[in-house]
Amino acid sequence: MISALAHWADRQLIGPGASAVERAVGYATAVAGCTLTTAVVATASMPSIAVVVVAVVAFDLFGGAAVNATSTAKRHFHRPGRTARHHLGFVAAHIQPFLLALAVPGFGWAAAATIYGLALAGAVVVTAVNAESRRPVAFAVTVLAITAVAALVTVPPELAWFAPVLLIKLLLAHLLPEDAPR
Repeated sequence: MISALAHWADRQLIGPGASAVERAVGYATAVAGCTLTTAVVATASMPSIAVVVVAVVAFDLFGGAAVNATSTAKRHFHRPGRTARHHLGFVAAHIQPFLLALAVPGFGWAAAATIYGLALAGAVVVTAVNAESRRPVAFAVTVLAITAVAALVTVPPELAWFAPVLLIKLLLAHLLPEDAPR
């Protein structure tokens, strides 16, 4: 039963045929990110619900950043028939900024909307350019969005990691396909 559940989870979260290394790195990064961020938030005397929400969000974002960079995930999410609409839907589904605004004191709705808007706008730009331009444009949009968040958005210091990790997961790890062999 556990093996079947683990296999199903791997197929959904990483992609069919994930290697042992891809699984280990993905889950280890998820657990490490969750552990680090939860420890930081827990020492900040945040409400229990905030600690739980941050833990779940961190597990998803840290693990997702590592997993979405794997060859297996790249092949799965960029398989034939996948369009910009699929990728934009994936980005749009990441409503974690609003979950944090709901649960974490000091993480305001304006910060959530700004971070979410920058992620979505960045995804629109990345998916709009041709394949040859996609990688440098994705990096440009990501570093500019991280800089904009750092300069314009105030979040609790314990959550300073959130926007950079979200943007890396979505704009770099998820939206960039595997390089074609040369």
